[in-house]
Amino acid sequence: MTGGEVLDVAREAVWAMILVAGPAMIVGLLVGVVIALFQALTQIQEMTLVFVPKILAIFVTILISLPFMGQVLEAFTARIAEMILTTG
Repeated sequence: MTGGEVLDVAREAVWAMILVAGPAMIVGLLVGVVIALFQALTQIQEMTLVFVPKILAIFVTILISLPFMGQVLEAFTARIAEMILTTG
């Protein structure tokens, strides 16, 4: 493999990682902001209040987006396997 091919594989790997982790991270961020606004408006300064809603929201998001995550990882793995077979 040349240096350019290695960089292409690395770029595809990073892009696949962003696509797989992105939905859960975005939902976690949004839930955290909403809880922070709620805490600011009600002046409740409980630090552990954020964890349970955020964990539940991320868990539900992962369950909903699991087929999409599987497709992205399957496509990436198929491309890597094809590259191994053609260059090996």
